[in-house]
Amino acid sequence: MAVIKQALISVSDKAGVVEFARGLQDFGVMLISTGGTAKLLKAAGLSVTEVGDYTGFPEMLDGRVKTLHPRVHAGILARRDVPAHMGAMQDAGIPAIDLVVVNLYPFSQTVAKPDCALAEAIENIDIGGPAMVRSAAKNYQHVAVVTDPADYAPLLREMASTSGAIGAEMRFALARKAFSHTAAYDGAISNYLTALDAAGQRDPFPTRLNLQFELVQALRYGENPHQHAAFYRDLDPAPGGLGAYTQLQGKALSYNNIADADAAWECVKTFEQAACVIVKHANPCGAAIGASLTEAYRNAFATDPTSAFGGIIAFNRDLDAATAEAVSQQFVEVVIAPRVSEEAAAIFSQKPNIRVLTVALASGGNTLELKRVGGGLLAQTPDNLNVTESQLKVVTQRKPSAKQLSDLLFAWRVAKYVKSNAIVFCVDGRTLGVGAGQMSRVDSARIASIKAAHAGLALKDSVVASDAFFPFRDGVDVVAEAGATAIIQPGGSLRDEEVIAAADEHGMAMVFTGFRHFRH
Repeated sequence: MAVIKQALISVSDKAGVVEFARGLQDFGVMLISTGGTAKLLKAAGLSVTEVGDYTGFPEMLDGRVKTLHPRVHAGILARRDVPAHMGAMQDAGIPAIDLVVVNLYPFSQTVAKPDCALAEAIENIDIGGPAMVRSAAKNYQHVAVVTDPADYAPLLREMASTSGAIGAEMRFALARKAFSHTAAYDGAISNYLTALDAAGQRDPFPTRLNLQFELVQALRYGENPHQHAAFYRDLDPAPGGLGAYTQLQGKALSYNNIADADAAWECVKTFEQAACVIVKHANPCGAAIGASLTEAYRNAFATDPTSAFGGIIAFNRDLDAATAEAVSQQFVEVVIAPRVSEEAAAIFSQKPNIRVLTVALASGGNTLELKRVGGGLLAQTPDNLNVTESQLKVVTQRKPSAKQLSDLLFAWRVAKYVKSNAIVFCVDGRTLGVGAGQMSRVDSARIASIKAAHAGLALKDSVVASDAFFPFRDGVDVVAEAGATAIIQPGGSLRDEEVIAAADEHGMAMVFTGFRHFRH
């Protein structure tokens, strides 16, 4: 056990620091502090020695140099179990520092501001703070280091149970957290600086990409039982992303559960109306909007009941009892919603194997999408483009009706989340057939129509979305024969004229979006 006799406190994030310092002082700990932290603690009536008085060397260079002093770092780095270290400390009149409480200048928050200038970013690069944190973490066998205000209360509880000491297990845990903290800090600086060009413009892709994630859970296995797997999330996950989920009930999530749940959630949260999206093997197999969640669910499920078996079901509204009752009649792996009513939760509790998650319904998401390849990493900005009616270009003799336009935009939104090549039949704000992941677009069109037939759904007067252009007229012929009367697609093929002529032959309406939604 390492008894805490002297602590150095210097924090940028001052949340809870006064109460923590008061708790330390109640254990008889002497406090050293710097600048604004010292002023705050003194104003709260605490006895504090300012670091300039402690070192005998006043702060200088506008505060750039204050803790970079042997009296500070020797006090932190000295090994208490090495007589030569302690002898040198005694000869120099340097007392030991047993606890370092430091969090760093807010660099990430500063550079996140759209108007942040390089000079401001540079001033928010902490020097003394990381040096103290790393010194204390290196000497964790004798010194405790705290970088996170969330650790204040647990540390005080441990000191209360050990007569003012901090045990080896907690010191090691704090040290691991401290090194991760400085690694993330340095990574953020590197990401920012290596993304700047000669003119100071910021590129989304730094020349040296540093990533930081924290382990959420080890998974039973990966995509297959012979693969090991784990789930990590961003250190500061986006509020609307799956990484910030809360699990209300059910077994632990699997690798495939998480991947499919993300696909379902990202799709369903794009709709303004009450919506349901059902995903199986990373593809929406049913999607619908409705006057109620129950209506949306029933229509989404009816698209492909066979594929929906054991699927992931996502809703963009608070889950009510009626919808929970309908969902619980089917075999489902995961249910996701912004919130779940008490009545709905009680219904799901009768099916304890159903994993029920809540995720905040918020905009925003990952700044980069990442995919590993052998020996490297692909990075791209997210596909956040959403077409509006005013952006559509009618290219056929027949113009789509207002109802068709509404369905075309719905179909296009769903197709964005279907693996390429994607073909989606829709009508009345619901999917009728989905063709996904085929090597040829015409085969996706055939599969989508076959899926609808298997579900007993008529495609007469439906609309179709294609995530990329039709390279030949054959895909248009297939969807027209199935009963579709309108198509939305990007356009841009060398054979656009041939494809448009095919649509005109069939008396179909066709609109171009001008951009595609490949998803691999």
